[in-house]
Amino acid sequence: MGSFAGFVTFAILGLVLLAMMVKILNEYERGVIFRLGRVLGRPKGPGLILLIPVIDRIQRVSLRTVVMDVPPQDVITADNVTLKVNAVIYFRVIDPLRAIIQVENYLYATSQLAQTTLRSVLGGAHLDDLLVEREKINKRLQEILDRQTDPWGVKVSAVELKHLDLPIEMQRAMAKQAEAERERRAKIIHAEGEFQAAQKLAEASEVMSNPIALQLRYLQTLTEIATEKNSTTLFPIPIDLFRPFFEKAAKKVD
Repeated sequence: MGSFAGFVTFAILGLVLLAMMVKILNEYERGVIFRLGRVLGRPKGPGLILLIPVIDRIQRVSLRTVVMDVPPQDVITADNVTLKVNAVIYFRVIDPLRAIIQVENYLYATSQLAQTTLRSVLGGAHLDDLLVEREKINKRLQEILDRQTDPWGVKVSAVELKHLDLPIEMQRAMAKQAEAERERRAKIIHAEGEFQAAQKLAEASEVMSNPIALQLRYLQTLTEIATEKNSTTLFPIPIDLFRPFFEKAAKKVD
């Protein structure tokens, strides 16, 4: 009975040692191995990794892209507008060794750096720039974060501003501004239409000053009137047709 218990104990110890010796890393993982506190070469993996129990210690690092939300930050812009801004950053580890030995917790460090950088960059911009040039600001944030996380072996691939929470008073002011802008454009379009119509009328008056053109227009008007089913039709006759009679009558009176 005692030998059986000893065998069971030995088997359990063997399984524990085997679990401590054998590690399996996935395709997207790398392992940084410390032997008695020193880094043992380059990161290992993927696949089967053998360790010396008690002496070796392994830290796993994922190489997949991390999508991290930046909590809403209170920002005062360059034109003294207070707003809340949140963002999302995309980054991944490109050097597992530096990500372990150069910073205590690269996830926490990247998150804190993103928050402070967001407040710093947006605090130096105007509200109109945040609303209109968002892509430019995203690019600037990405470049700053990527440069500062490079010593940690972290690559920041993108930063996107998600939401700008404006005060109610600012939202109302912007709505009034947009309405005034629409009214201004409508008035400009109406004025341009009136100007073009006046130009066309002026051109038409120059053409109609020709007596032949005026006579052709007169005949066209008569044709249009004749096509309508009217019981009474009025024909406008130019006064020039009666001028010879007036002159003849005037001579007889003399």
